[in-house]
Parts: sequence; C-alpha cells; structure tokens
Amino acid sequence: MAHDLPGWVAELTDPRRAQTLDELADRLVPLAEHAIDVSRRLQTLLSELNDPFKREALYQRVERLKVRAREALDEITAEISASGAARIERIWASWIEREPGPEHRRELRRRLDDEVAPELGRRQQRVAEQVAERTSASLEHATATLLTRVEELAKAVTDLIHEVLPLAREGLTLASRISALSLRARQAGRGPIPPEFEEEGTEIARNFDEAVARLELEWATLGARSASVRAALRGAEEAAFSHVTYEMTRCVEELAPEHVNALKEAEARAHDLYEDLAG
Repeated sequence: MAHDLPGWVAELTDPRRAQTLDELADRLVPLAEHAIDVSRRLQTLLSELNDPFKREALYQRVERLKVRAREALDEITAEISASGAARIERIWASWIEREPGPEHRRELRRRLDDEVAPELGRRQQRVAEQVAERTSASLEHATATLLTRVEELAKAVTDLIHEVLPLAREGLTLASRISALSLRARQAGRGPIPPEFEEEGTEIARNFDEAVARLELEWATLGARSASVRAALRGAEEAAFSHVTYEMTRCVEELAPEHVNALKEAEARAHDLYEDLAG
C-alpha cells in the first residue's frame, strides 16, 4: 500500500529545487529540524534502553522478586496453619456430637486447647520454618542468577549504546551545518543562487538523505531491540521466581508426610483425651 506524500512536500524541502537564495534558505530550515528530530528520538530511545539497568530499577526488580517470594511463603504457611486448625475443629465437632452436656464440652475444649493444639502448633511451626529456610536459600540463588543475567544484558546494551550514540550526534552535527548554510544564504541577499551555494546545498542535501536514512533505520532497529531487552528482563525475573516456587513446592512435598503424621497424632491424642474423660 502506497504512502507517498504530496508532491509539494519535496518541492518545499529539497534545497536542490531552489531557484533563489531565499528559497534555498527556506528549504534548508525543515531539513535541519528533521535531522534534529530524528537524532533526538534516537537519543531518547537510547536513554529508555538504558533505564532498566539503572541502580533504582535494579533495586526494584530484586525487591519485587523478594516480595513475590514472601507472598508465596505466606500463602504456604497459612495453608499449613489452616490445615491444623481445621483438624482441631473436626475433632471438636466429633466430640460435641457425642457429649452434648455443656460441662463436658467446656472440659473437652479446655483440654483440647491445652494439650493437643499447642503440640500440633509447634510441629507445624517446625515445618513452616523448614520451608522458610529452603525458600531463603533458593531466593538467594535466584537473586544471584538474576543479577548475573541482568549484568550480562547490561554490558550488551552498553556496547550497543556506544555504537549507536555517534550516529545521533552525527545528525545534530549535520543539522548545525544545514542551519549555518541557511543563515549564510539569508545574509547573502536576494537573487539567484551563486554556484558555491548551489554546490554546497546539493552536497548537504545528499548528506542529509544518507544520514537520515541511517538514523531512521537505526531508530527502527533499536526499537525492536528495546522490545527484546524488555522481554529478556521480564523473562529473567519470571525464571528467578519460578526457581523459588519450584524449590518451595519440592520442600512442601518432602515435608508433607511429616505434617500428615502430626495431624494424625494430634487426632489420636485427642481420642485418648476423650476416652479418659469418658471413663
């Protein structure tokens, strides 16, 4: 699909079509502005490309990983605690079906809270502490890996910036040359264009076409690279969090038998209490 601009655009912006000094000066102005605009857009993109690697952004990325790991650990700890509370309530519900008397209920509840729940809570706490210890170790490893990957990516981005930045400066230098020629053309008065101005204008127009083409191409390429860098940083962060959650899941699976035994022993202890009271 064609996207050609109207013909008058080239007529008013190509210094090679100028017939007088005024026309030459007029046509040089938009070229200088165009060169400045492209150079600044390229510099802005380079700055945005570097932003994720600044100290504050790096700190935020690590802190975000820690917060997510903490939330996942809190969720697991809450599930461990909830399973113990649910088992105690199940025992209590079973008791009150058999002992409807208020005095027996109070005594049963007291002994349940004093003799069964604390020991179950202590064993659950040990499980939670082991999960927390495993999480801390995996978080430390994941953070180190994340920082290493970010550092490697930062080096590549820095090399890219050092490679592209001179092009942006080249555009500004060209804009300065164009502006200087425009000023000289206005100061030269009116009338036909002298050969030296015509020659210099033609050369600048050719330089402009080549420089802007390079800058526009680099700007488009750099935009794609910026998207790749952002995706890579996000991928590294997600991989770090996945490592933490994987280790947490493994730890929970390994400790699950111990936790199940604690629940069963609590229920057995409660049954002994009930038999003692019933006797």
